[in-house]
Amino acid sequence: MTVQHHPPVASQQPSLPAKPAVSSSRDHRIDAMRGVALLMMFVDHIPQSLLNRFTMRNVGFADAAEVFVLLAGYASWLAYGRGFRKYGTVECLKRIYRRCLQLYIGQAIMVFVSVISIRLWRSYTPVPVDFLEPELAHGLSWVWRVMMFDALPSNLNILPLYIVLLGGFPVFYLLMRAQRSLALLLSGALWMLVNLDPGLNFPNWLDPDGWYFNPLAWQFLFALGVAASAQTEQRGADFPRIRPLVWLCGIYLVFSALQAFPWAQWHLPDLRPFGQMTTPEKSWLSPLRLLDVMAIFYLVQSSNKARAWAAQSVTGQILARVGRHSLEIFVVGTLLDLYARLVFNTFGDGLLLQVLVNVTGLTILFALAAWLDKRRSRSKHVATAKL
Repeated sequence: MTVQHHPPVASQQPSLPAKPAVSSSRDHRIDAMRGVALLMMFVDHIPQSLLNRFTMRNVGFADAAEVFVLLAGYASWLAYGRGFRKYGTVECLKRIYRRCLQLYIGQAIMVFVSVISIRLWRSYTPVPVDFLEPELAHGLSWVWRVMMFDALPSNLNILPLYIVLLGGFPVFYLLMRAQRSLALLLSGALWMLVNLDPGLNFPNWLDPDGWYFNPLAWQFLFALGVAASAQTEQRGADFPRIRPLVWLCGIYLVFSALQAFPWAQWHLPDLRPFGQMTTPEKSWLSPLRLLDVMAIFYLVQSSNKARAWAAQSVTGQILARVGRHSLEIFVVGTLLDLYARLVFNTFGDGLLLQVLVNVTGLTILFALAAWLDKRRSRSKHVATAKL
C-alpha cells in the first residue's frame, strides 16, 4: 500500500503563513502497522502456538483484525477516494471491481485448499472435528454456499468482510462528498443499532448467529479509516499531537491492557480493575474494542518518531514490506496456519516443534514479501524505461 502526500505549491505572498506539510515521501507507518497486523493474525490463528501469548490481543481489547480493517479503510481512500477525481468514475469503479475480484479469488483458494487438505490429512491420522465444520466434511453441496458467501468457515471470514466493505465504498464516498460528518453519523448510527440488537447480521449457513465479523457493525471502523485518510489528505499534515488527548489515549490503553491481560495463564496475581467484566464482544465490534484500536491509531499517526522509525529503521522497513502485499501474505499465512495446526495436532506441540513451525512460517512470509517487493520494483523499472 502506498501512502503519498504532496507538498503544497509555494505561495506567491510570503506574508501568508505556509500550510504545514508532510514530506512527499511515503508514509510507511500504515504499511508497517498492517504488516504487524498480518503477522499477528498468522500467530493468533494457531491456538497451540506459544507466540500468540505475546500478540496485542493479550494487552488490550482489540486485536489484529481491528487494525487490519481500520487500515483497509485508510488505504481505500488513498487508492480509490482520490481515484474518482484522478481517473474518473468508470475507471475507478473498474479498479474497485478488480480488487474485489482479487480478494474473492484469494478467499476461494483458501477455502478449497483448506477443505481438501483437511480431508486428505484425516485419511491418514485423526483430525479434531473443530478443524472443519461438519457441513464441509462430505460431498460438494457446500460449494455454492461458500462461493456465494452464504457459508463462512472459521478463520476464513475476514476477506468476505473486506469485499463487502470495499464494494460499498462508492456509496460511502458519495455520502462523504455530500457531507463528511453526515456520512460518519449514519455509519455510526448503524454500528450503534447493531450493538443494541446483535441479531441484525448477514446469514451464515454454518452459524445461526450469522457472520462472525458482522459487516453492519464493522463498516463503521472501515468508515473511520476512510475519513481519517481523507482528513489527513485535506490537512496536508499528520494528525495534531494534542497532549491531553495523548494522555487520555495512553490511560485508556493501560486500562485495556490490565483488563485484557491473561493473568491466570501466566500464573500472576489478577490485576484487572473490574474482575467480573465480560470480554468486549468482537463480532459486532463493541465500543471498548473500537476505542482501543482508535487510540492506538491516533498515537501512531500523530507521532513523528513513529514516522521516522517506519521509514528509516530496518525493522520498520521489513514490516512495511509485509504490509504492502497484504493479500498475498494473508492468503499464504492463513494456509500456513492450517498446516501448523495439523502438525501440532499430529506430532504434539513441544518446544522444538514450536520453534520449527513458527520460524519456518515467519521465514516464508518474510521471504514472500521480499520477493513480491523485488518483483514490483522490477515492474516499475521496466514501465519507467518504456516511457
